Amino acid sequence: MLFNSWQYLIFYPIVVLIYFLVPVRMKNIWLLIASCCFYMGWNAKYIVLLLFTVTITYTGALILDRHRKPWILFLTIAANFSILFYFKYVRFAWDNVGRFCRFLGVPFESRSFDILLPVGISFFTFQAIGYTIDVYRREIYAERNFLKYALFVSFFPQLVAGPIERSKNLLKQLDRTYTFSYERLREGLLLMLWGFFLKLVIADRAAIFVDTIFNSIGQYAGLYIPAAVFIFAFQIYCDFSGYSIIAMGSARILGLKLMDNFNAPYFSKSVSEFWRRWHISLSSWFRDYLYIPLGGSRRGAKRTCLNLMAVFLASGLWHGAAWSYVLWGGLNGGFQVVSKMTGGLRKAVKDRLGIRENSFSHRLLRTLLTFLLVDFTWFFFRVNGLREGIHALKTVATGFNPWILADESLFRCGLDRRNFHLLLLSIGVLLAADYGKYRGICIHRKILEQDFWFRWLVFAGGTLFVLIFGVWGGAYDAKSFIYFQF
Repeated sequence: MLFNSWQYLIFYPIVVLIYFLVPVRMKNIWLLIASCCFYMGWNAKYIVLLLFTVTITYTGALILDRHRKPWILFLTIAANFSILFYFKYVRFAWDNVGRFCRFLGVPFESRSFDILLPVGISFFTFQAIGYTIDVYRREIYAERNFLKYALFVSFFPQLVAGPIERSKNLLKQLDRTYTFSYERLREGLLLMLWGFFLKLVIADRAAIFVDTIFNSIGQYAGLYIPAAVFIFAFQIYCDFSGYSIIAMGSARILGLKLMDNFNAPYFSKSVSEFWRRWHISLSSWFRDYLYIPLGGSRRGAKRTCLNLMAVFLASGLWHGAAWSYVLWGGLNGGFQVVSKMTGGLRKAVKDRLGIRENSFSHRLLRTLLTFLLVDFTWFFFRVNGLREGIHALKTVATGFNPWILADESLFRCGLDRRNFHLLLLSIGVLLAADYGKYRGICIHRKILEQDFWFRWLVFAGGTLFVLIFGVWGGAYDAKSFIYFQF
């Protein structure tokens, strides 16, 4: 069930209405039932996998609470990763073993794997494993109530695409009881409206242009591809952050507060800052459960660089079972390693040239350079295969066609002039809102502080804008969120 589908627009109000009508002792049970129905909307049989993850980590945490043994933690994590490996990586692993054997001249039997990837498996698996590690570290006590823990793992707004919540945040909130609040309703609806704007007006419109070029990339050369990568940077941002914000709004109306998964990432002044602002729940997960246990930055510069590369290679593999994702992660890690290794040299050059780090020009230059580096890595995230990507990069270098930026050639790549200009205008609105957020100004809270007539004017105008300019299609077919495939 997609947030941007008519099914959700029916499902969610029913869930909210019943939630605030049932007795206190039934509220979490009702949310658990609703979450199971929400997940079963994709493939009912995969609810068994979700139940397996819940049961294994619930039981493992109870045992760890009494017997803090590393081997118990290892078995719990291994059981969950084995399921994730089978559904997400077994085909990738088998294909690469086959390539290696053929390279060595060793006979190898090829076989096909008809395995459907369960939606959201990487998200709820990491959330459950994080809880287990927290119990092992004695940062929290093991949850005794199975139903409450099951709701923590399966809470429907963030179940299939995050944010990857921590037990110290979401699980503790499930101990409280919530009554209906008009203030939370206003806040939640405004968040959801902003999320729908990002998804329907920007991301789905950008997808038309991006898909036109990347799905026929052999027909395009030169600046067509950088233009598509530039637009894709905003497509993936608005698609993923749009989901997270709708999830935050849906949870807020119910009284629960999910973490903010994005914090104006494209205003970052370094790649490391970008990753502190992008997909914050995953970045912090890898920091706390992989980077720091590996030694973090405590064991010297070389070890720090190795740890960074290990984290970002793992992050690339988390996103997808393909070498293009691994390269994407490796590039993001490599940029940070180079930054750390050249820190002294860059400081000496700036001192020699009299460059002031706090000057507007220097900050602007760093922001633009960071965006260009991150945008370059997005190419490998989006391209349909590493070999195709390398070939496309060659065409960028050999195809000289700067005139396409002025002769309306870009308007023949899926979006006409009107829709292309609307896309750019909407991206401008996004950047203005993000700049305010980067400067510590919360736009939606500023709106909620205004008089009622202004608030409802924003609600009505925003809703009308999304209805008119959202990408709905002829017979509306909701477009899936990008991160559902992970």
